[in-house]
Amino acid sequence: MIPRVLTVAGSDSGGGAGVQADLKTMLALGVHGMSVITAVTAQNSLGVQGAWELPVEAVRAQYRSVVDDIGVQAVKTGMLASAELVEAVAELISGTDAPAVVDPVGVSKHGDPLLAASALDSVRTTLLPAATVATPNLDEVIQLTGVRVESEDDLRRAAAAVLAYGPRWVLIKGGHLPGDAVDLLTDGSVEHWLRAPRHDNRHTHGTGCTLASAIASGLAKGLSVPEAVIQAKEYVTGAIAAGFALGAGIGPVDHGWRFRSPE
Repeated sequence: MIPRVLTVAGSDSGGGAGVQADLKTMLALGVHGMSVITAVTAQNSLGVQGAWELPVEAVRAQYRSVVDDIGVQAVKTGMLASAELVEAVAELISGTDAPAVVDPVGVSKHGDPLLAASALDSVRTTLLPAATVATPNLDEVIQLTGVRVESEDDLRRAAAAVLAYGPRWVLIKGGHLPGDAVDLLTDGSVEHWLRAPRHDNRHTHGTGCTLASAIASGLAKGLSVPEAVIQAKEYVTGAIAAGFALGAGIGPVDHGWRFRSPE
């Protein structure tokens, strides 16, 4: 049977991030993607013009509908706008026998807030402890821990601060640092430093969603956490390199870059 992966995230009407990016990634990586919509956004290449979260009962019903009938081999979480949604989803994934990749989405690529400040404590106390892998970027590390990463040397300190909240593994994404794109994956004892060349391409909308979904896809296939993260990093690096202009602002990464025929 094709491995099944469930994304619990917001909808991006522009198709570059959120559930749309998740499902494209899952298809590209050979797993069956399913979705629980947590919020609807009016969003394009210029930013987020509006966001409306779904009721907790609607999110819970979607989740139970999929998991109880179809089953899942991995779950990925993205935009969870409120404390109530964070706590409900944390409870759901804690009761599911499958690895969970938690992307603690705080702001959009354009700087638009996607998580209420009042929900941060719920992320720390309920969602991160339920995570097999947490994948914060440097802005989200500051939001969650107060640790400011200004160089590679700070990545260890950031990882330790996030691990203190209970995820089994943390991937600190150092893409906002100068130089090569360097990420640190660790469980507190083993470290994996992942490096990739930085591509001079501004069209990077959806990078975080894509990476987390790629990791979940690898875990659903039975890969170990380090194997899944290494393969996901390779996939998202190619997607960033192939990112394309769309609209008047920041375009998306290319989820189908491996399928493009050379000109």
